[in-house]
Amino acid sequence: MEPFTITTGLVAPLPRSNIDTDIIIPKEFLKRIERNGFDQFLMYDWRFDNKGNKKEDFVLNREEYANSSILLTKKNFGIGSSHENAVWALKDFGFKVIIAESFADIFKINCSKNGILLVELNERVVDYLFDAESKVDGGLYLKIDLEKEIITNENSGSTIVFNINPHLKTKFLNGWNDIDMTIQSLHQIERYERERPSYLSPSI
Repeated sequence: MEPFTITTGLVAPLPRSNIDTDIIIPKEFLKRIERNGFDQFLMYDWRFDNKGNKKEDFVLNREEYANSSILLTKKNFGIGSSHENAVWALKDFGFKVIIAESFADIFKINCSKNGILLVELNERVVDYLFDAESKVDGGLYLKIDLEKEIITNENSGSTIVFNINPHLKTKFLNGWNDIDMTIQSLHQIERYERERPSYLSPSI
């Protein structure tokens, strides 16, 4: 996983709540063996009609959002089944950050494993961003500073403070995977094993 410090990107607005993983990646594409190339199936039923033709009015098909790296959506994003393929599709499509009011817990875990930063903001702030995006020509650009936990509206200069779990923050800033995170705590694990009373059953 690449270290994540600061990224600036174009926002793709998707003002819908309760988008589940079956919408993000329909079940007929889950049998694919390769781990990459899932971008072509992202939100397939919303992006294409039943003949496979693009729905030109859908946000992710519109030319002005072709280079978006930040997805802005509503509450309960990623609910439903634990399809890690859904995260692969979002990442392959180019999304580095997803901003929403809330996310499903298992979706959070899968995103943390694959390097997509999730930012949770309250409804009022999310609505402000949707409003700002609708009023700007040429697209809304946001700068996400993970170290400072600040979002800057590059169009207006206004800032928003966000919070992130310290464990996840460390993981993203260093580009560590779960094994790397365990290694960082190795000395604590070894000390625990040394100091653990011998009458207790083995920990492994």
